[in-house]
Amino acid sequence: MKKLFLILIVLFVAAGSADGQIFKKNASRRAEKGLFGKSRSNSRSARIKQPRAVTKAVKKQEANDKKLKSDYDKTIKRSQQRTLDIQTADVQERMKKNQKETIERDKAKKKNTKTATRKAGKKYK
Repeated sequence: MKKLFLILIVLFVAAGSADGQIFKKNASRRAEKGLFGKSRSNSRSARIKQPRAVTKAVKKQEANDKKLKSDYDKTIKRSQQRTLDIQTADVQERMKKNQKETIERDKAKKKNTKTATRKAGKKYK
C-alpha cells in the first residue's frame, strides 16, 4: 500500500512539473526579437523579375491604352459640344438645364447609396 501511494505521489508531482514549460513556449523567439527586432522566419517572398522586353511591352501597352482612353474622352466631349452647338438658343438653354438636373440627381442618388451602407450612414447622420 505504501509503495502504491508513493508511486501515485511521484506521478502527480512529475505531471505538475511537466506543465511548467507552457509559459516559456516562445522564450527563444522573444529573446531573438528583442535582440534583433525581427522574428526568425523570413516573411519576404522572392521577387521574380520579368525580362526587360516583357516589362517594356507591358508599359507600351499601358501607355497605348491610356492614349486610347483619352482620345475617346476627347471625342465624346467634342461630339457633345457639337450636338449642343447645332441647336437653337432655346434648345441649348433647355439642354444645359437638363444636364445640371441630371448631375444633381446623380449626386443625390450616389449620396443615398452611400448612406445605405453602415460606414457612410454614420457619416451623413
